[in-house]
Amino acid sequence: MHRVRQFLVGPVLLGILVALTGCTYRAALQRLSPEEQVMFRIYSKGMTSGQAHTYLRQATAAERAAYLEHLGLAQRFQALSPWDREAVLSGFPRQGISADALRFLWGEPYYTRGSVRHAAHWHYLGSPFTLVASGNQHGQLGTMVDVYILEGRVAWWQEYVPSIIEDGGNDCVGC
Repeated sequence: MHRVRQFLVGPVLLGILVALTGCTYRAALQRLSPEEQVMFRIYSKGMTSGQAHTYLRQATAAERAAYLEHLGLAQRFQALSPWDREAVLSGFPRQGISADALRFLWGEPYYTRGSVRHAAHWHYLGSPFTLVASGNQHGQLGTMVDVYILEGRVAWWQEYVPSIIEDGGNDCVGC
């Protein structure tokens, strides 16, 4: 019985820590003004987890804005065309937006092929709705989105459920 308790203490403490961290993260996000919450949704897909936590730890809106400048995210967003910025703020991609605008919407792709300047194929894990909400989820299985980029602009995208495991083998899922 003593060994069972020793075995369970680590995972239980880890679970409590994860739960408290999630609560702290949500509380920090909720203390932002509605405008800042919208901007965090946009900028967070260009941040690492540590950068997002650092951003949320800043005490004032001015400090958070200065941190975005330091990361270069504010400058990248302002460099987008007005049409691209409007698409990013709306939360949904449009045919013809720039590849950088798509990064603000969905984050970095899971993997890419080709050259953005000429023709590229970007792959995202998740559905367009989950990508808008939380960006590319590298551990997520299920739906994928293939994005085709021509001359730096989104030409089209297609959502699908893959049937082939892409680990070098040709194992059929569910066969």
